[in-house]
Amino acid sequence: MINTLRDITQSVASANCLETALSLLVSQTKSAMQTHCCSIYILEQQELVLSATEGLSPNSIHRVRMPLSEGLVGLAAEKEEAVNLADAKSHPRFKLFPEVEEEEYRAFLAVPIIFQKQVVGVIVVQQPQPRQFSENEEAFLMTLAAQLAVVVRSLKNKAAINNVQQQVVFKGTPASKGIAIADGFVLGGAISLKQADVKCVDIEVETQRLKDAMQRCSDIISTLSQRFDRENVDEVASIFSALQLLLDDASLGGEYLREVTAGWQAESAVSRVSIRYIQQFMDMEDPYLKERASDIRELGQKVLRQLIEPDKLELAPGKPVILVAKEVDATLLAEFPRGKLAGIVTELGGVNAHAAILARALGVPAIVGVDQVLSADIDDKTLVLNANSGQLLVSPSEAIIHEYHSLISESKAQQRQFSAEISLPAETLDGKRIQLYLNAGLLSGLSTDMAEGADGIGLYRTEIPFMLHQRFPSELEQIQVYKQVLSAAHDRPVVMRTLDVGGDKPLPYFPINEDNPFLGWRGIRLSLDHPELFLMQLRAMLVANANSAQLQILLPMVSNLDEIDRTLLYLEQAYSEITEELARAIPKPKIGVMLEVPSLLFQLEDVAKRVDFVSVGSNDLTQYLLAVDRNNPSVSSLFDSFHPGVLRALKWTITDCNRYQMDASICGELAGEPMGALLLVAMGYDKLSMNQGSIARINYLLRRIDKSELEQILDKALTLTNGEQVRDLLCQYLRTKNLLSILD
Repeated sequence: MINTLRDITQSVASANCLETALSLLVSQTKSAMQTHCCSIYILEQQELVLSATEGLSPNSIHRVRMPLSEGLVGLAAEKEEAVNLADAKSHPRFKLFPEVEEEEYRAFLAVPIIFQKQVVGVIVVQQPQPRQFSENEEAFLMTLAAQLAVVVRSLKNKAAINNVQQQVVFKGTPASKGIAIADGFVLGGAISLKQADVKCVDIEVETQRLKDAMQRCSDIISTLSQRFDRENVDEVASIFSALQLLLDDASLGGEYLREVTAGWQAESAVSRVSIRYIQQFMDMEDPYLKERASDIRELGQKVLRQLIEPDKLELAPGKPVILVAKEVDATLLAEFPRGKLAGIVTELGGVNAHAAILARALGVPAIVGVDQVLSADIDDKTLVLNANSGQLLVSPSEAIIHEYHSLISESKAQQRQFSAEISLPAETLDGKRIQLYLNAGLLSGLSTDMAEGADGIGLYRTEIPFMLHQRFPSELEQIQVYKQVLSAAHDRPVVMRTLDVGGDKPLPYFPINEDNPFLGWRGIRLSLDHPELFLMQLRAMLVANANSAQLQILLPMVSNLDEIDRTLLYLEQAYSEITEELARAIPKPKIGVMLEVPSLLFQLEDVAKRVDFVSVGSNDLTQYLLAVDRNNPSVSSLFDSFHPGVLRALKWTITDCNRYQMDASICGELAGEPMGALLLVAMGYDKLSMNQGSIARINYLLRRIDKSELEQILDKALTLTNGEQVRDLLCQYLRTKNLLSILD
């Protein structure tokens, strides 16, 4: 049964259009179940449409339509469960459609195809003799429907996109607010193994193209193989070793080249060889040899990717585009031409993944968790990205584009209103001064950003320069970067966080493979395990700050006091070395810790004896308090910084910090959200660090509220049971102040 299910699924998934896929599905399912009839109905605008059949009249395809409230097929969709009847005609929901010519059929089994709680269609099998389909038959059809749900949904979207009469809307989770209208720029989409047979013009040129692609592919595979060798993951390393062997001249690599010599274009050669050998291996009886077909497929797709879109970013788009990718990392965002990035859409990632944070820092609209967007044909299509509501519109009408242009104009007008006051201090109506700091990571545009209302840099993410290198940056390279950051701040304070990689921020040249990276080797843990790297970074920071007193050093992911003590020893060592080398005293920076790990909440008295300040990382603190992986779209709805438990922890923190006379600030995303800023100010936080795009908005808001009123709101918020209630309370308050539009 498993092999049959796999064969049907692979056959349907490899189809290039919905019509072909559904035809294959019904014919192969009919054969596998040895039944007389198999049909599939696709849900379109709340109607089930007969879309393919083997056994009913072919003339009825696309003509038979029924609402969910009608017929046995509608019953399966409506109840979202299988309907298995020995004699369909005796059921009260039975409805006869004369044009389908199904009078002879009695036995009836219908199973809904469900994708993410939404019915996509219904698959039906029928037989003339009255009998109930067996449990095994029902289980087979249900398993097949579950496996095919993603494929059918994907092909359905693709078909709709190619139909100019239909408006296609993809849904995702907002990660960085804003609206963008631009063409799609798909990076890393699925590469089809089936390429057109194209004869080449110049065999020498094609041979060199293929050799170059194979070499790049070999380098990538070699890096991965070495990584898993180093980590003693033998089974995974052996997979890459097998792929490497397949690239040899004596194996598939030689076959690819011989096909080019025979006169085929490189892409065609790889495709022809791969498909030929996949078929040969699939026809073998030995299960192990059959599985090797997947190795051939994987290698073929890797080589084709190097041929079809090698370093696609080097071909910079001529106009702003909306980047569509499986996942976006910090390096990709940093390398992408800044003026050409209108928006970001990803299939994976969470709203508080590092890439999402960077998107907010760049002021680029972004949505994440958009299922199956890569398999749709949207490259170069006109897209409207509404990251305020989490929607991606494909090939919208002129009227809709005009409407969104109006919304963009309104948003820009609102931003101009905020910016008009940015030079004025962020001070509440009852005289409480709040300092607004900038979260930064990219040097580009930093000088301009600092000139626009920030009291300093509250968080400089030093890992970004590390991510932009192909190796660890040298001490001199780090000194130059840190000097630029300090200079851009114009004598204002700069909080530099030491290297914080791991979790959702891997270094390409220092891979970390862990089952649960957010609870693993990251932040200060990694730095303390590599003192040679840590000392180099501390020295570079001290040298860069040698002629100023701006620098403050922040330690990430601190979970115990011993980590602070060991860091202070390394800092003292670095300080002694630099003062000796420079033959003069240099300023000693203030030291702080990121408050992200909940255990540290209960040791703030001891923390205050060791460091000068704490900076609350609300993203990770929320993640660990709620036990929610903030990068997992499946549980993203549970990640809520407005959860009363999180709010109480934040209130606890500032109360203890004040008691022990230790400065406290917030550098997580909560500080840049209007409702979050209101609650934090009410708690007593007077240092908020945020992305540049939030500073003018938060300044404008704080200048129109009364802190004493907010304290009363906070008292109520802390008694509520969930984050949604907290938001409703704050919305009511903003409405009374005529400030509700600030949330748009």
